[in-house]
Amino acid sequence: MIEDDEGHARLIEKNIRRAGVTNEIRHFTDGTSALAYLYQAEDGPALNGPAMVLLDLNLPDMSGTDILARMKADGPLKRTPVVVLTTTDDKVEIQRCYDLGANVYITKPVNYESFAQAIRQLGLFLSVIQLPDPEGQ
Repeated sequence: MIEDDEGHARLIEKNIRRAGVTNEIRHFTDGTSALAYLYQAEDGPALNGPAMVLLDLNLPDMSGTDILARMKADGPLKRTPVVVLTTTDDKVEIQRCYDLGANVYITKPVNYESFAQAIRQLGLFLSVIQLPDPEGQ
């Protein structure tokens, strides 16, 4: 999860857990540390296989769309599923994310309960999706 707002990050994790997802969740508050983990960590997905990225677009050090573009360019993370989870509801930005290869785009509701419900639904979705084989087989 790449999310700079600690409150949103806690809410996201709590409601994903409520939906029954038990996978490890690593939280990064900026793009620089997230990209370092994704591409260089021994237990990271570029070297160690599948992952899914929950990506906020509004980060302190770089744009989430820059992270998305880098991941979806030819390379080891090209097939890694990316769920954009952000407050931005601009149609142009939504289209841009899908054009760059986002798998899902979710706008964070302003209302707390609506946000919690949206994340629980995301958790249910995550519990049933199939991840791609990193080798393409």
